[in-house]
Amino acid sequence: MTGELPTVAAFTDSYLPTVNGVTYTVSTWHERWRSRGGEMPVVYPRADYDAGPAEHAVPSLPFPFYEGYRMALPRTPSAVADLDVDVVHAHTPFGLGLAGLRFARKHDLPFVASYHTPTAEYANYVVPDAATGVVRRASEGWERWFLDHADLVLTPSERTRDHVWDLGVDAPVEPLPNGVDVQTFRPVDTADFRARHDLPEDELLVGYTGRHGYEKCLSDLLAAAEGLDATVVFGGDGPARGDLEAEARERDVDARFLGFLDREELPAFYAALDAFAFPSPVETEGLVALEANACGTPVAGVNAGALAETIDDGETGYHYERGDVDGFRAAIERTLDERERLAQNCLSRREQISVERAIDELEELYRDL
Repeated sequence: MTGELPTVAAFTDSYLPTVNGVTYTVSTWHERWRSRGGEMPVVYPRADYDAGPAEHAVPSLPFPFYEGYRMALPRTPSAVADLDVDVVHAHTPFGLGLAGLRFARKHDLPFVASYHTPTAEYANYVVPDAATGVVRRASEGWERWFLDHADLVLTPSERTRDHVWDLGVDAPVEPLPNGVDVQTFRPVDTADFRARHDLPEDELLVGYTGRHGYEKCLSDLLAAAEGLDATVVFGGDGPARGDLEAEARERDVDARFLGFLDREELPAFYAALDAFAFPSPVETEGLVALEANACGTPVAGVNAGALAETIDDGETGYHYERGDVDGFRAAIERTLDERERLAQNCLSRREQISVERAIDELEELYRDL
């Protein structure tokens, strides 16, 4: 492309220091856009984080039902409002997403909305069972209303695009994978990481990293690990961790809980694993699976949500059907048996899943608007 990059104002309710796929995507796009000479100011909820260049915090409060999530006041900081913005991009349908929509409409600017998280899927965990259906329908209705105000909706996978269509959204929808920072996520030496976390050198390692949320179905991994000749390694943290540790003891599974890992440690974490295990059925992309692939680690994951697409069955890992613990164990075992071939396939696709390729496509979409 020729010419200056558009100035894009990004609005997100999930940002640093919270660690999740949305945070990584928004912060990485922000960095890459700036490295190309463009401006992508980010508006995010104020938290215990020292803002960098072109990062603008607004007042926020903790969300009582979902750890790590904050509710921000729907406002646009004056530092952003005074810029000559070309495109507004919302990464949330709530507080700051509404601020972005209002800003775009006020200035007659193109409005892009990324659909990162199906909020209805989390209804089970924030309301009593009797109210789940009501909250789910209300969430889907709100998402449909919000997304229909966009000039373009981006989804991180084709499966998620289909889900947005199923919601009844009439706005244009395009799948655009978020992309992996392949400069960071690559095969690395793991000796220091193994020693630091006391991981066995002579045993197979099967692991997961990310939020320990009940919606991730991580207990299925412990159930599948019974009788598996491997050590299970969990990176990350979340509300389900205590129950997972107790279940590991009850099942007599050799499970190691490493807690939160700095981003600098993650390449070694992935590279140390012989297989990445991913039972979460609620992913819109499953970015950690792609990060594992970029490090040469194949994935055994559920054939549901975006993982049905993210994992190329027989090429970068293997699927199992949701709820089938025996099938999960078989998928892990097959992935372990064929890990050398699968690992080579993963490494050969690094460029295809890179964030640089995602930013190239993002630039084209912005310019089309």
